[in-house]
Amino acid sequence: MKRIASFEVDHRFIGEGIYISRIDDDITTYDLRTRKPNCGDFMSDSTMHTFEHLFATYIRNSDIGSKVIYFGPMGCATGFYLLVRNSNHTETFKNVISVLEKIVAHTGEVFGNSEIECGNYKTLKLEAAKSEAEKYLAVLKSKDNWDFKYPKE
Repeated sequence: MKRIASFEVDHRFIGEGIYISRIDDDITTYDLRTRKPNCGDFMSDSTMHTFEHLFATYIRNSDIGSKVIYFGPMGCATGFYLLVRNSNHTETFKNVISVLEKIVAHTGEVFGNSEIECGNYKTLKLEAAKSEAEKYLAVLKSKDNWDFKYPKE
């Protein structure tokens, strides 16, 4: 059986950052890695869930919103996948930064915070998502230039 692309990356060398996981025709899958894998520091379900509600809403309302195919959490609870059609990496990066800033500044209800809109709305915790966004934003702003490539070692 063919292994999926994400299993081909040596997770011992992945750190927090933004990477291109794969490109399939005109669709780029970005790995938004908020934590180093396998280090015991995993996102809680409520953090992941709330961050997903906020990021997905803001990114679909951004300059690249019409190109966004999917945004969602990794099962390993160390980051998220963002799939974008006809992506310009610089443009996508700028929009990711903008979305993170909007999450940090978000006030009021979490988008989709009702029984009608969400299958597990009682787990949404705004402060947890804001904290996650703030930490990840600091990581992305810590380097002048991301090359979007996974580290080899």
